[in-house]
Amino acid sequence: MSDELMKNIEMSCAVVMKDLVSYAPNQVVSRTLATTPGVVITLFAFDEGEEISAHTAPGDALVQVLDGRVKINIDGTLLEAGAGESVVMPRDVPHALEALTPFKMLLTVVKKPKTIGAL
Repeated sequence: MSDELMKNIEMSCAVVMKDLVSYAPNQVVSRTLATTPGVVITLFAFDEGEEISAHTAPGDALVQVLDGRVKINIDGTLLEAGAGESVVMPRDVPHALEALTPFKMLLTVVKKPKTIGAL
């Protein structure tokens, strides 16, 4: 078993993130790059009109838009973001995303470390 923290991405070379995930008609495609107790990093490609319905996450979620445009609803506040822009969705706050055009994002969720009771 490998002890590498990153997966599904070539090591020690320059890559174009948006090229690591492809659009598929009427689908949301994802590629997980890292999963640890504290951080999850995932690439997504959304076809136009595809969405992720309202939900909460156990950590702050950083959306980095790599291509296209997305509408984000954070607890009733609507905003749009395009390639080169980023949005942080706070933990435990309902949020949803809808692709206004085909769009790709790098999503990084940073979770609060779990604490162990005092000894």
